[in-house]
Amino acid sequence: MANQKQMNQMMMQVQKMQRDMEAAQAALAEETVDGTAGGGMVTVTATGAGAVVGITINPAVVDPEDVETLEDLVLAAITNALKAGQDLQAQRLGAVTGGMDLGGLGGLLG
Repeated sequence: MANQKQMNQMMMQVQKMQRDMEAAQAALAEETVDGTAGGGMVTVTATGAGAVVGITINPAVVDPEDVETLEDLVLAAITNALKAGQDLQAQRLGAVTGGMDLGGLGGLLG
């Protein structure tokens, strides 16, 4: 009987953690982070869920004769923004899971 009670408590804890994870993931989709390159000449805004939602390019960096540099700056800013989003995910979801590695649960929690 004690085992059944412990199992029920564990299932309730897992269900609560799943609800908390879903709420944290929804919040991440609303939070934004910025990544910059070229000393702020290019700024990319992404959500904590990893969606790029904006790009700002300072006109001073636009040189029709050197498009490659602009492409490199945009790519670097995107990379920085997505990394910042991943860091935000780790911070927010880590708070929900208490730092547990849930990778071995095969996607059961989300």
